Amino acid sequence: MKTKIAVAFIFFSLTISIFSQDNKETNTEVLLGEWKLDMSPQTKDDNNFALMRITSVEDNKMEGIFYREGVQLKNGQINTQRGIIYAALTSGDNSGDYNTSFYYDNGKLYGTTHAVDRDFLSVWIADKVQ
Repeated sequence: MKTKIAVAFIFFSLTISIFSQDNKETNTEVLLGEWKLDMSPQTKDDNNFALMRITSVEDNKMEGIFYREGVQLKNGQINTQRGIIYAALTSGDNSGDYNTSFYYDNGKLYGTTHAVDRDFLSVWIADKVQ
């Protein structure tokens, strides 16, 4: 009998956990503003920073600039179906195109930027400036 109660309790707990994750409210407006991206989080000696300014979030779209002034982010997409804010975008300058994705957690953005033409993948962490 104790085993059946324990199994029922575990099943009930997992069901509630899964249900609450899938229905967690996410406010994508936390993305709005200016973010300072540390493009070199593995070393404390390197000061390789970039900028992202998200000026608009609506439905599952976002707009703004990425990396530096004048570089518009394109194809900005947001997904919250897992109860976590995920986003992806493309950008580009004279050196090629960049594919970027990130997620929001506890006031920070954790992301990657892949530059196919430049043969690199940057892992970064961003703090909100404004």
